[in-house]
Amino acid sequence: MTQYMLSVYMEEGFTATEDEMAQMYKDVDVFNQKLKDAGHWVFAGGLHPQETATVVREKNGEVVTTDGPYAETREYLGGFWVIEAADLDAALGLASEATVACKGAVEVRPFQDE
Repeated sequence: MTQYMLSVYMEEGFTATEDEMAQMYKDVDVFNQKLKDAGHWVFAGGLHPQETATVVREKNGEVVTTDGPYAETREYLGGFWVIEAADLDAALGLASEATVACKGAVEVRPFQDE
């Protein structure tokens, strides 16, 4: 089985009511359990908002840290799953369920073989 990262991208300014957020959390919990029950689960995590990010980089031989996200974009990484799937088609099928559950775009990328 190949490991894939399902990255969830949220639109900047995304808002939801309390009821909508509660439903999203419930839907994601159901999806997570399905992944576990089917043997696809490796791990997953949700991230705090992009403004909580700190970027660390090397610049001219020095390590520099800056507040905020790496890039100014309209979409930001909101969370991810690392799954195991037989092939890309299986991973895409799971991603189609993930996007419905979390209400964000889901990018699917395979990990490189070691």
